[in-house]
Formats: sequence, structure tokens, C-alpha cells
Amino acid sequence: MTENTSPLTRLNIFSLKGVQMRSFHITWLTFFICFFGWFGLAPLMPAIKDNLHLTKSQIGNIVIASVSGTIIARLVIGRLCDTWGPRKTYTTLLLIGAIPVMCVGLAKDYNSFLLFRLAISVIGASFVITQFHTSMMFAPDIKGTANAVAGGWGNLGGGVTNMVMPLVFAAIVGLGYTQAEAWRYAMILPGVLMLIAAFFYYRFTKDTPAGNYDEINRSQPTKKTKTDYSVLKDRRIWALSLAYAMGFGMEITFDNVAALHFTQNYNLSLSAAGFWAGMFGMMNLFARALGGIFADTIGRKYGMRGKGLFLAAMLLLEGFSLILFAKAGSLPFAIISMISFALFLKMANGATYAMTPFINTKNVGLISGIVGAGGNIGGMLFGFLFKSKTISYGEAFSYIGFMVIAASVIILFTRFAKQEAAAPVATNLNPAVS
Repeated sequence: MTENTSPLTRLNIFSLKGVQMRSFHITWLTFFICFFGWFGLAPLMPAIKDNLHLTKSQIGNIVIASVSGTIIARLVIGRLCDTWGPRKTYTTLLLIGAIPVMCVGLAKDYNSFLLFRLAISVIGASFVITQFHTSMMFAPDIKGTANAVAGGWGNLGGGVTNMVMPLVFAAIVGLGYTQAEAWRYAMILPGVLMLIAAFFYYRFTKDTPAGNYDEINRSQPTKKTKTDYSVLKDRRIWALSLAYAMGFGMEITFDNVAALHFTQNYNLSLSAAGFWAGMFGMMNLFARALGGIFADTIGRKYGMRGKGLFLAAMLLLEGFSLILFAKAGSLPFAIISMISFALFLKMANGATYAMTPFINTKNVGLISGIVGAGGNIGGMLFGFLFKSKTISYGEAFSYIGFMVIAASVIILFTRFAKQEAAAPVATNLNPAVS
């Protein structure tokens, strides 16, 4: 029996059969592991703060650095996916990204730690490859759901990281090491996991259902097309970038500051703060996928316009819930409101990438990179609020909530139905060739 070389029209999450489902599972699991490298330091920041004697302003700069490098990296990675293919691109990113992750323990002061944190931020570009690769493996009518599930399960790594890294830290302390040593040794684990992921990704995935880019080009010589940068005139791309800035930008910001917020505002221990911060990320187990599923369902009946209305509604609810979290006067209310805004935020993320691949099917990598970079630009700009000496964390969350509501209005009035998504399946096999 010959293997199916076409994008799948059905997502069977319990299957490993075929290159499509094998690549799907390896892709989301790799993204999951990347979060350990990218945000493994976040739940350890209370200990790092004491060890390196960091000020609130310096912590703010570290938060900004943790997402800044990702902005440029996502733009570059999107282009590399179009030309190299996701398999080589992801493997290279994992190998390079593992170096600063394992070496960050060598930081002796604020300046060296900041540089390591900036270098580690490049790992955040892994998201673009995840979404690009999933888009290659599934047909248009199921692509949004597949992207949302892969992105959601990968983003789940942010929540698990917040829960697991304090436990790794505690285990190392239990072996007799000081806290100043423990956070440094703890970061070796994510680096090793990334190296293992690089091997499995290169060995067991394919760029497309029909094979790797270089294999396709050898068997069917074709002329490569240049990236069409004229698509950047499409306002829908920038609207989705704004939506992702309010969604994923807030998500990575919260991943960065949640443990500190809970320890400072509610006097929780490192492990307890990590647990509740992790609950935010654990919502990715289903919420992002739910956003993609709803967007696909609505899209089949109402097209891109329906998806846009759904995205606007999710952002509106996210903004209101975030303001409630900012005003929470007790831990129980903070947890309830956090779960609420996490649900709507992650559904908005899923809906955003249920729309992104359809803006222009011949430039999926470029557009995915731009929208993904929008998320990190949001995270970087939000970081300035948490850096301020005159704005409390609660006030910063409140301001962001109002920004999200304003963004929902912009999405509401954006005409996403300008070019409906019905491109032939064949155009999704290899965007690098014509």
C-alpha cells in the first residue's frame, strides 16, 4: 500500500499513521519542549532576582529581552520555511537555541544574564515553524483546527514549565546545592531536551506529505518563485498581527511575570506561585484548539467574515476578564478571573491562526512569520509597563485589558472576506516552488 502524499482532510489526534500525523505530533511536542528552553527561567525569577540583586526595572528589561529577539527571528524563520522547508529550519533552530539555554547558568550579573535572555528569545520563532508545518500537512477545511491543536498543545509547555521547573529547582536544592546554584543547573535540562528533539525532528518528519523540499526539487525540477512582498499591503495581515499581539503577546507576558505577581501580591511560595501560573498555561490543553474548531466551523458557513467576528468577540471577552483579574482583591477571585481571561485569550489565538494561512496561500511562511512576530511585539511593548517604577503589576494588567478591548473593535471593522480561501490543495504542497 502506497503512503498518502496529499494533505489530510481529517485530524485524528490518536493516530501516528502516515507522515502527516507523525509530523503533526512531533511538531507540537517539539514546540512544547521549546517552551522549557524559552520560559524555563520565568518561574525561577524570584530566586534569580535575589541571587543577582535585580531591581524592578531590570526585571522589566529582562521580560522585554525574553521576547525581543523572537520578533526578528520569526520574520527570518518564516522566510526560511518557504525556502529551506520546516524540517531543516526547525532542526537548526533547536541546535542553535540549546546553546544559550544550557549556558545561561554562566551569567554572573545583570548584564550577562540579560544577554543570555535575549539569545534564548530566538527560540520563540519555533511557533512559526509549528504553524507552517501543520499547514502543509492538512487540507484547507481542517487547517485551522490542526493549527490550533498543534499550537495549543505546544503552548501547553508554558504552563507545564511553570509547574515543573520549580520542582527541578527544589530537587537540586535537596541534593545540597544552594539556590544560587540550583537555578543555573536546572536550565541544563531544557537544553538537553532540545537537542533530543532536534534529532527526532530531523529523522522522523517530512517537509510536506509528498516529501522534503530537496527531494521534490530533484524529482520535479522547477523554478523557485521569489517571495511576494506586495502582500504586505494587505491590511488583514496587520489586523491579525494586532490580534496576536493582544493574544499571544499577553500570554508570553503573563508567563514571564505570573510567578512574581503571585509571590509579591499574595505571598505565595515559589512552588505555589509556579503552580497557579502554570494553570494559566494548562488552559492550552483545550482552549486554543477550541478557538480553531469554532473558527473552522463558523468559517464553513460564514466564511472569513464569520471568523473575523468570532475573533473580535474573543478579544472583547479577554479584555474584560483581564481587567477583572487586575482588580482582584483576593487569591480565589484572581484565580477565577485568570482562568476566564486565559480561556478567551487562547481561543483568540486559535482563531487568529485559523485565518492566517488563508490570507495568501502562496506566502504562508512569510505571513505566518509576520503575524507571529506581532505576538512578540505585543509582549515586548507590554514589558515596558511592567518595567515602570510608577505602575504596579495590577495597573499594568488593567491597561493591557483596555488595549485588548480597543483591538477587538479594530478586528470587528476589518473586512477579512476580501479574498476567500479556496486555493487548490496542490498549492499547499510546497510554497517554495511554482
